[in-house]
Amino acid sequence: MVKRLLLMACLLCGISVAGEAQKYRTAAGVRIESDRFGVTLQQKLHEQGTLEAIATVGSREYSATGLYEWHLPLLGKRFNYYLGAGAHIGNLKDSGVFTGGDVILGIEYKVNGLPFLLSADIKPAFHINHEDWIQLSSGVSVRYVLVKEKKEKKRLWPFGKQNDKKNKRQEDKPGIFDIFKKQED
Repeated sequence: MVKRLLLMACLLCGISVAGEAQKYRTAAGVRIESDRFGVTLQQKLHEQGTLEAIATVGSREYSATGLYEWHLPLLGKRFNYYLGAGAHIGNLKDSGVFTGGDVILGIEYKVNGLPFLLSADIKPAFHINHEDWIQLSSGVSVRYVLVKEKKEKKRLWPFGKQNDKKNKRQEDKPGIFDIFKKQED
């Protein structure tokens, strides 16, 4: 029984890695951490990569973070996990400007039928010129999909392109501007 469950899990993971990871191009929303509140913006760069910008405000500090994230499907295109890395800059009330690096690991779900993304993550960071050199934060984000992924038109004809014959016929017919084309002898 256990072997069957492991085999099913491996098959599901193998099948899901072959597909695309995201169902959106651009999404923006809010991020809530234990002691901070922020806004987040994600922009899809390619099939599995996004750029995320996070601006957070806390009781003693505010910061801006930029992250590059790789999205990999867990169970289809709507539910995936992501990991990434980036950097941040901010201002601490008593110490002034600080900088540092970040790593992120999380899961994301695109709500079916609604333009919302739900995500939860952990984001360890190291700081330079900050009271805390290392910080482990976790957050929950709710984003609204601003730009959807373009859908492929479903074809009724399953074998190649149905319009190939029509396109060839149209290429053979002379057009108005064909008089300007160079004539071959």
